[in-house]
Amino acid sequence: MTTAAPTPAPTNPLGGEAYRLTLPNTATAPKIARDFLTSLLGVSRHMGLIDDARLCVTELVTNAHCHTPTPQIRVHVAVNRKCVTVAVTDDRGPLDIDKAFGTLGTALGAGPEQENGRGLALVEGLALAWGTGRGGGQYPDRTVVWFTLGRPEAAA
Repeated sequence: MTTAAPTPAPTNPLGGEAYRLTLPNTATAPKIARDFLTSLLGVSRHMGLIDDARLCVTELVTNAHCHTPTPQIRVHVAVNRKCVTVAVTDDRGPLDIDKAFGTLGTALGAGPEQENGRGLALVEGLALAWGTGRGGGQYPDRTVVWFTLGRPEAAA
């Protein structure tokens, strides 16, 4: 009888450590994601990024919760000594891409009387970089929204 070799963990292309959290698509998902990220950034000595990271991850997880039929929301975090990158993935993509993400121009032009529509503009304003994409490969229906926070020289 042969034993199976353990599957190596995928390498983090950004270097550093990688963490994953899978959440049910519930109203408590944004808070759990915030607390998870706060803990990771605290132990990795990125205290100065915590407030911005909490706001950004809350926005992305809330969008997945409110605008997709996904049963699970995944939060992937890559932390190295210069920056943190967070990707939020859902299983089924937005019900309506324009409603979920809007256009950045609309988000940037949201009036003071509007209750919604500023979240991704906040992410853009706080992050060194951010973007959206599809899961690709095995998971083409997954939507991925990510952001990177850190010192400005980390973006180079």
